[in-house]
Order: sequence, then structure tokens, then C-alpha cells
Amino acid sequence: MAQSILHLASTRDKSDFGWLKSAHTFSFGKHYNPERINFGALRVLNDDTVSGGMGFGEHPHDNMEIISIPLSGALKHEDSMGNIAIIEEGEIQVMSAGTGIYHKEFNKNHQETVQFLQIWLFPNQRNVTPRYQQLKYSERLTPNTFTQVLSPDANDEGVWIHQNAWFNIGKFDAETTVSYPLKNKDNGLYVFVINGSTIVEGQELHARDGYGVWETENISITASAGAEILLMEVPMNF
Repeated sequence: MAQSILHLASTRDKSDFGWLKSAHTFSFGKHYNPERINFGALRVLNDDTVSGGMGFGEHPHDNMEIISIPLSGALKHEDSMGNIAIIEEGEIQVMSAGTGIYHKEFNKNHQETVQFLQIWLFPNQRNVTPRYQQLKYSERLTPNTFTQVLSPDANDEGVWIHQNAWFNIGKFDAETTVSYPLKNKDNGLYVFVINGSTIVEGQELHARDGYGVWETENISITASAGAEILLMEVPMNF
């Protein structure tokens, strides 16, 4: 029988540093909840808003797969591998921190905020060589279905990471029901509603709600018109 866990948007811990406002689906920083540490390999899901011209100064990471998905505005990225890039709405960025990396990210624009999802996954390999990748997925989206934007395979669709995980993004302009088949029976699916509303296995969800489902093979998703949804399939045991 399928197992599930619901994380309503209103139950997320919040941080407000003035220049940064963040909502944490899982425990992060000073916010600790032993019942909300992770969903399988999914460790961090932060919903961040950064003021114009502000950002995160240089800081380290290691042995983590870090994914950023801008929802509005543009981020400027710089890292210790020499990468300098602008990441905008409709793109996805991944860093395999591996043996260690330093990076900083700022709001490129001074007159508007930038909103983005910051997602961390535990890797399936430790101490890999750090790497960086970004991809524009928005031009490849087909309305009213899900498009893969991340996988474990460098030759597959989207960016790739060191974990048996698959991300899909869907935008819907009409009510649509789809069945999502898990790639692996030991995986779970975490559904995060970016905008609009959806029903997942009978559970109604609204903007910024999260819902995890596991111990099943297929997951029914009914998206309402105007919905934008992120699907994150991750190993539950890793």
C-alpha cells in the first residue's frame, strides 16, 4: 500500500534576513524538525526570494548535489572552478560539489527580486570531481504534460547528477490527468506545486505545497489549468 507525507506551504519554517526571504520544506540552518529532515535522498528544498543586487557571498559545499531552478528574475553565479554564468527563469543549474567547491550567487538585477528553488540531494558517490552544468528547458516544454529536466544519465534528457533521481516540470493550461510511473520501485516521488493547484492520489495541493508518495508503482496527478508542478523522483534508501 502506498505511503505518503504532506507538507503544506503554511507549515514550512521561514527565514527573513531582509535581503533574503526563504521558506524551508525541510530542516535547514537554525530550523530543525526531526520529522522533516529529508524525503529519501532529497535533503533541502528552499523557496528563496533575494532582493535586487543582493546575494549569497562565497561559501563552500562538499558531497552534495545542488540544483537551482529560477522562478523569476536572474541569478549571477561564480565558482571556484572558474564558471561565471547567468541563470534565468526557465533554466536549471546543477553543481556536483564532490570533493569541495566554493561559489557565490547574486541577484543580477538591482531593481527587482529574484525567486528560485534551491534543492540539495545526497549523492550516490562521495568525493567526485566537482562539476557545473546548466540548461534552458523552457523551450522544450510541451503544454499539459511533464518534461524531464534532470536524470542520472549524461546522455539522457536534461542535466545530470550523481544520484538515481529524475526531475520533471510541467505547465498546464487545461485540466489534465497523467499517470507517473516510478523508474524504480524503491524510489519515491516528491511533488512540489510551484503555482496553481493539483490533486495527487486524491490529495488536493495548492501553490508551494509538497507531497511525497512511495511504495507504489504509478502515481496519478490531476493538474488544474494554470498549474506549474515540479516532480522529484528520488531513492528512499541510499
